[in-house]
Amino acid sequence: MNQFLNTFQRIALGILLNLFLLSSFSIANEAKPLADNPELEAKVQTIAIELRCLVCQNETIAGSHAELAVDLRNQIRTQLQSGKSGDEIISYMVERYGDFVLYKPPVKSNTFVLWFGPFIILLVGLWALLRHIRKERIVAKLNSNNPDDVLKARALLSTVEKDTK
Repeated sequence: MNQFLNTFQRIALGILLNLFLLSSFSIANEAKPLADNPELEAKVQTIAIELRCLVCQNETIAGSHAELAVDLRNQIRTQLQSGKSGDEIISYMVERYGDFVLYKPPVKSNTFVLWFGPFIILLVGLWALLRHIRKERIVAKLNSNNPDDVLKARALLSTVEKDTK
């Protein structure tokens, strides 16, 4: 029993030591200011909201923590400091990465599928569903096995057979 307690104490001490060491790695450093000029940083964020993170693809570069997004924000900051306007920076990004970099790409011939593809797929799906439902209703009517319908069909078949002879 005493040996069990010693083993248990050693395991517990090892777990506590590991937890302490792991928690010391997660202590965050003090955040560095992104820019000395808050007005410049606001402009960077305004432009960054309009651009898609090329790594994440479902986030803007303003909200992404990917290295490429950080680099693009730094590039926007540098270009703003050199006197370029927001439109010039966005045009530069589109030239370099294509319309995909825009979080809301314009409607063009090459982005037609992006804008209208989901609606087309939805309409095709609805058409297929309605067609399937109609077929099922027709089959259900034919398979109803109503005795009156069976007698009418036999009578029609017999008159057709007599007419063809």
